[in-house]
Amino acid sequence: MKKSLISAAVVFAISTTLIITSKPASADGDNGTLPHVDGNYHFPQTKWGNVRHTLRVHIPKNSQSISQISIAVPETVNWSNKVNDIGVTQNNGQKVNANISLNKKTIILAFNEPVSPNSKLEIDIKNVRQPLRGNGPIYRLFAKSVNSSVDMPMGMARFRVNGN
Repeated sequence: MKKSLISAAVVFAISTTLIITSKPASADGDNGTLPHVDGNYHFPQTKWGNVRHTLRVHIPKNSQSISQISIAVPETVNWSNKVNDIGVTQNNGQKVNANISLNKKTIILAFNEPVSPNSKLEIDIKNVRQPLRGNGPIYRLFAKSVNSSVDMPMGMARFRVNGN
């Protein structure tokens, strides 16, 4: 009796789990009020050589305009440290004008014109030497709105290490 009761409970639990569908959490909704990291990828998908790290940022329609983005580059990332190896484009591929500066392991993007709400940006960091071992590097992003000088956390972007 006990065995059949336990078996019935297990079958019920498994079938309930299969019936309940859930949508994964997503931070890319347009109704938010805070800018956030919308995704990231590196190209090419290789174990060796230099790659490009791309960070996607979303400024929702209910957000304030952004005047600056700061990117804390992980200590484990080795790259050219050249301003020319950083590019910013809108999601339509159009270049965004920004004054790019480096302060140790921080990239600062000061936009010539504030980035308006309901925008998506792609930030490319070229000539990144792909690490061979260890945990994937984690970039931390911060934004300043036009009405504030305080850095707001935007989120993190973690890159996978392909060499393990």
